[in-house]
Amino acid sequence: MTSKDKDKVARTRLPLIAIWILLGALFALGFYYTFSSALADEDSSFVRGMVIHHDPPPPILDKALYDKLMYKLANYPVVGTSTASTSPALSIASSTRPWPVKTAPYPNVGAILPFNRIVAYYGNFYSKGMGVLGQYPEDEMLAKLQVEVDRWKAADPSTPVLPAIHYIVTTAQGLPQKDGSYSLRMPDDQIDRALELADKIHGIVFIDFQIGKSTVQKELPLYEKYIAMPNVHIGVDPEFSMKGSAPPGREIGALDAADINWVINYMDGIVKENKLPPKILVIHRFTHEMVTHARQIAPTPNVQFVMDMDGWGDQAKKLGTYTNVVAAEPVQFTGFKLFYKNDLLPPSTGMFTPSQLMKLTPVPIYIQYQ
Repeated sequence: MTSKDKDKVARTRLPLIAIWILLGALFALGFYYTFSSALADEDSSFVRGMVIHHDPPPPILDKALYDKLMYKLANYPVVGTSTASTSPALSIASSTRPWPVKTAPYPNVGAILPFNRIVAYYGNFYSKGMGVLGQYPEDEMLAKLQVEVDRWKAADPSTPVLPAIHYIVTTAQGLPQKDGSYSLRMPDDQIDRALELADKIHGIVFIDFQIGKSTVQKELPLYEKYIAMPNVHIGVDPEFSMKGSAPPGREIGALDAADINWVINYMDGIVKENKLPPKILVIHRFTHEMVTHARQIAPTPNVQFVMDMDGWGDQAKKLGTYTNVVAAEPVQFTGFKLFYKNDLLPPSTGMFTPSQLMKLTPVPIYIQYQ
């Protein structure tokens, strides 16, 4: 082929190449336009055929419901009802009443309280004298607990009832142990049993500390593998926290707000580290001196606080303890302990019923039977 013929072929191919390039550009432009339009219109058949992942919005606390339930516990007309909204006197009173506690923070999502009432059986599996957990065979004990759960459901149908096994993991002793703590630690198999019982009743577990001459800073971390479980919460009994020379049982012990706040912050850290729902701390109390500087106790969004009235006796005595010792120093929530035996000793004529306790101010949200 001569050079002249080659030039002629080359001139013929150039337009063809240009046409193919132009067609390719038009195709790419059309595809881009179609894809962009499809993304802009989620109703198009193009997008309906695709799987588009959107991160779900993070859950948020229903603060309006939380406030409503807190006012209910305070036995006070709910803000926004016709009674509360039309009475200036009631509105003023609501701002001066100690309950609900205005300084307590809103909890994070997943909080148990005040959306549920807890009804707990208390004790130690080794002891018939420390509470109902050790007094009866397992099936009989759980059946009795279910009776109490049903009674509370009937007394307050609007509040779900969550059963609990409140197990004492360190029991105060009258004699020193090898480490000088005056407190006997339970083996893991006993705590595992408490967890198994809670699973059977679809409930939760509290592990309770009677620290003797030890400290919360020493005892709680020994059980961190349990505390890090989402269904395990904590109780601490100041009665058996001994600061002086007397062994447990000779004198009533005490915990200061500084120690209680350490427990709260320790639990808060575990919740954050393990991405857990809020936990509950129960502190037992039946005298002012058992909890010093109580008004300095500071719950967090990750730790809800219950001051549990731990006194026994006739109804008048228990009412006085609850009113003057627990309700008089508001922190966040209150509890009420009922003793199957000691509450019936003379001059008692009977234990408090759920309907009677529903009339207290504030209404206890944690109920414990011993």
